[in-house]
Amino acid sequence: MYQMKPEYYTGIEFIDQEHKRLFELAEETYQLLYDEILQDKADQIIHLISELINYTRTHFSHEEAYQKKINYPYFEEHAKQHRQFEDKLLEFDLDSIEDDCEEQNETIEELLNFLVNWLIHHIQKVDMLFVK
Repeated sequence: MYQMKPEYYTGIEFIDQEHKRLFELAEETYQLLYDEILQDKADQIIHLISELINYTRTHFSHEEAYQKKINYPYFEEHAKQHRQFEDKLLEFDLDSIEDDCEEQNETIEELLNFLVNWLIHHIQKVDMLFVK
């Protein structure tokens, strides 16, 4: 369901590969949301959010290093958006989902919506500015 589409490619190989991994994480989130066998999803949610935090920090550092290398004039604004993304991931209240399956699914849905909307918008409207 969630995958890299032609319109998301920047033409910068390492960035495109890292974006591809972010779409894979979105797909994993989607699959978790619709997993009807697994009742308690708390551990998987914690794992996904942890992986997203760690992976995006790595990706953002690579992207920001590239922007510095090419003297991208809007580096500060771009980096600020990255920090806002990280901050949002840290806002998910993982303690409240421990034993509440309904709350877990709501959290997964919120995470998925945030991730996909931010990722698509950021790639198409922000990342594409430094590759032109």
